[in-house]
Amino acid sequence: MIGWVGSWVLIGGWADGLRTVAAAEAVAAALGASPKPPPIEAPTRKQIDEAIARGVDFLLQRQNPDGSWGLPDMRRPYQVTAPIPGAHHAFRAGTSGLCISALIEAGGDRPDVQKSLDRAEQWACQTLPRLRRATPDVFYNSWGHIYSIAALVQLRTRCGDDAARRQRIDETLKQQMELLERYEVVDGGWAYYDFEIGTKKPAGSSISFVSAAALVSLDAAKQAGFQMDRKTIDRAIESINRQRKSDFSYCYGEYLKYNPMHPVNRPAGSLGRSQCCNLALRLWGDASVTDEVLKSWLDRLYARNGWLDIGRKRPIPHESHFAIAGYFFYFGHYYGARCIELLPQEQRAPYQVQLARILIDLQEKDGSWWDFPMYDYHQQYGTAFALMSLARCR
Repeated sequence: MIGWVGSWVLIGGWADGLRTVAAAEAVAAALGASPKPPPIEAPTRKQIDEAIARGVDFLLQRQNPDGSWGLPDMRRPYQVTAPIPGAHHAFRAGTSGLCISALIEAGGDRPDVQKSLDRAEQWACQTLPRLRRATPDVFYNSWGHIYSIAALVQLRTRCGDDAARRQRIDETLKQQMELLERYEVVDGGWAYYDFEIGTKKPAGSSISFVSAAALVSLDAAKQAGFQMDRKTIDRAIESINRQRKSDFSYCYGEYLKYNPMHPVNRPAGSLGRSQCCNLALRLWGDASVTDEVLKSWLDRLYARNGWLDIGRKRPIPHESHFAIAGYFFYFGHYYGARCIELLPQEQRAPYQVQLARILIDLQEKDGSWWDFPMYDYHQQYGTAFALMSLARCR
């Protein structure tokens, strides 16, 4: 009997091994031969540090008197829809969250950076609790909650022995997580539009990269000891998996899952989304997102960077090839930088070099980076994404 059980265990282990090999082969076949980026001249550490310093200076100069970043500048004739005032509360919250994270990660111990963060912390704890949905069909506040959660997790590390200050941040963080959970869409995951019904619980389609960005921030919260209901997390993961194709490109939103060859759903159209989606699934335990998957999509990000770059700075969303919108440029590179961190240390350098070269060459004369003209939030959020990316290239 013992021998029979032992044999059964061995056979079961052998079968599991075959399934693992088969799954790996299937993934390799789906990924195909990844395009490889051409060799480039590596930027020096000095060049990276100088670019970061200029970007930090830009954020310090553009901080609002109340400690936030971004303004509703309406002077351009074309802008994305933004119901007043709620949409702009959301844009400012999301932009400010990114700027806080960027200064913490890239600003160092400079006294002016620390003063800026103190002001931003006061603004965050006073203002974020009032962030809500703008209208039944537009809820950009999802982005505000997502990036506020990440920023608050980082702000709490600055409290030292100040228990009252930490408690205030923790209360704001918990509230932002509760609000994010409140605005989960009915199918699981998150979005920013509900053009279906406009119900209290949004009925719009889940959007792959919104759900993924949320899961990345919620992982940071989890590491700090804050938990969201696991069922909510699982529904978000399932929503992303329903939009995942065999080559690890991702549909833009679940409403497009039955149109998988729509240009925006193809590998070039997914170029700014796959890094975020792969990162989120990997952080939450998806073993199918292997190092090879991460490297394949990092190779694509750099070798096919022109697809994203053609869309950069175009004023109309999705007007470029493969329906790429400009706002995916620095978003995609930031989450690409986060994917690099998951690779073994000895495998990171080639990807860091490519990323640093792209970002340094695109820095504006005033020290900023931007990819999509959006009121007066674009330079601030673009600079924040770029700084957090460059800080991971040192």
